[in-house]
Amino acid sequence: MMKLNAIKSDKIWGYELWIASTHPNGCQKDFEKFVGGDYPLLVKVIQANDTLSVQVHPDDATAQLYEGCRGKTECWYVLSADKDAQLVHGMNGIYSASEIRKAIETNSLSDFLHYVKVEAGDFIYIPAGTVHAIGGGLRLLEVQQSSDITYRLFDWGRGRECHIEKGIASIKNGGVRSVAKFPGVFSCPYFLMEEVTVESSYSDVLPGIKSGAPSGGIPSDYTLFFVLDGEGLLNGEKAAKEDIFAFAPGEEVKATGSLHMMKIRPATEKRR
Repeated sequence: MMKLNAIKSDKIWGYELWIASTHPNGCQKDFEKFVGGDYPLLVKVIQANDTLSVQVHPDDATAQLYEGCRGKTECWYVLSADKDAQLVHGMNGIYSASEIRKAIETNSLSDFLHYVKVEAGDFIYIPAGTVHAIGGGLRLLEVQQSSDITYRLFDWGRGRECHIEKGIASIKNGGVRSVAKFPGVFSCPYFLMEEVTVESSYSDVLPGIKSGAPSGGIPSDYTLFFVLDGEGLLNGEKAAKEDIFAFAPGEEVKATGSLHMMKIRPATEKRR
């Protein structure tokens, strides 16, 4: 087991904490060494004091075409939210590329967006190709593919670079899942998540072969535990709110105390 230390990245809208990353733009070298290479997920805590840009992430095929890297499917778990905090989750209709381009040019893209009010405990799935924006007054746990590709469509006049043509080419008009409380267990082609509540004690033997075994583990066999709330001990080490721990395949997890955690693991379908 390893407790991970965050890498902070300040933004004009707040900041990000990269809390589990082997991505070159924010690599935790000790974590990279622990898992033995490229971990396919990137986990962040996002503190949005102001609204982020309206953006979209490409899928694997589009990201490979434009950038030569993974795409970016992600999700958000709302850790805290100001009263009436909201975010953009998709668009409110199906629009052509020319309609979107004209809306961006005339500063009217906001009329095309689907706004949703959210509160602590809500879960939002953002498959690649979904137009989205995080509103101010939100703190989120973000689980995503290990990718740092963002195409800004609109930035509320703040003057940062936008990527309109690549962004429009990345948009998918498929439906999005409704925003709701986290269902307890979630899976998609890239990651698996499970809510774990410890009232006194908890134990779990993780799947896979221990990294010390002859065949060893691969990076995608490693599991993360993020503490949503509470405090206690995780394999004898103090665990408190927003701590995150990485576990090797085959390792036994033992928790005591009062802990509310999110168990995070790469999905087998898209390991790469």
